[in-house]
Amino acid sequence: MALVPSSVRHLHPEEVVWEAMMTGWAAQMRSRALSVSTVEPRLSGVRRFMTFSGEYPWRWSPDDVDAWSAELLGRRVARSTLRGYQAGLRLFCDYLVDARYGWGERCLELFGTHPVQVCHEWNTMRHVVDVEARPAVRPLTREEVQRLFDHADDQVEAVRRLGRKGWQAAWRDAALFKVIYGFGLRRREAVMLDTVDFHRNAVAPEFGAFAICQVRYGKAMRGSPPRRRSVLGAWPWTTTVLAEYVEQIRPLYATARGPALWPTERGGRVSVDYVTRRFAEYRDAAGLPAELHPHCLRHSYVTHLIEDGWDPTFVQHQVGHIWGSTTALYSGVSGDFKNQTLRATLDRLTGGGS
Repeated sequence: MALVPSSVRHLHPEEVVWEAMMTGWAAQMRSRALSVSTVEPRLSGVRRFMTFSGEYPWRWSPDDVDAWSAELLGRRVARSTLRGYQAGLRLFCDYLVDARYGWGERCLELFGTHPVQVCHEWNTMRHVVDVEARPAVRPLTREEVQRLFDHADDQVEAVRRLGRKGWQAAWRDAALFKVIYGFGLRRREAVMLDTVDFHRNAVAPEFGAFAICQVRYGKAMRGSPPRRRSVLGAWPWTTTVLAEYVEQIRPLYATARGPALWPTERGGRVSVDYVTRRFAEYRDAAGLPAELHPHCLRHSYVTHLIEDGWDPTFVQHQVGHIWGSTTALYSGVSGDFKNQTLRATLDRLTGGGS
């Protein structure tokens, strides 16, 4: 056990072993190339459980998990959040009881007991449904999308009319939200775009230089590098938005010498958190429901393509889903669309449309 040398006598061995366990588990996760955004929440979740239980891992019991889970549910923690906490705790215990790491033997030697797996099928949540998002979170309707974009455009004119600085940022943000929707992007995919990530498409010359969006920072899976994909332009208006922004607005930024498509005045690129805050500001001002967030624009993209008759497999590849069932969950087609589809199918089957 290199993390806790047996040749050294420690004044507080419990604390030394506890911190060594956390250090070792962090190293194990990093060796799997898991991202910091995965590793850090798992570590902090286990630390919170340790604080709640008031005991070190070699004295934990399933009862501690029961009480902890009940306390979190009492605080109305989201079910997906609780399941994530439980999964992190389960993984930590798996690490501790793995004989290859020797924690059991070391704890027996020092404390007369050893860690056990305290999470089991009867005290942890199971993933029994495909999606656990709040039911109120949904795609925007076409009218809501238009209201959001109209408000974003109005901010450009309002700032310019008042003679204030920042109208370029307002224009940039309006274009950013339109690109997120127009290409069905996640927030990080959008903010990481560079000007060189758009290309022509010989089969769609009407889109000009903005016919193909190369997404280089797609969602990673289990320690893999970011997944890449090409998103083909589906709505010609995206060409106008991008061309106008890239040719007229982006050059006004003194920092636009870098590659970032969405630069800031200080030379960086806009952040994911900035996109979230700005969307919330525009959403509220446009009178849209408070539960909507930027990812809803991606859901709207899927829904509206399906409603327009695009092939579901094409839509699946556009948004980078491995499974078609995931794309189906993103779609919230309207009642009118379903009724039209029903009527058209019945007419075809019965000859009512002839």
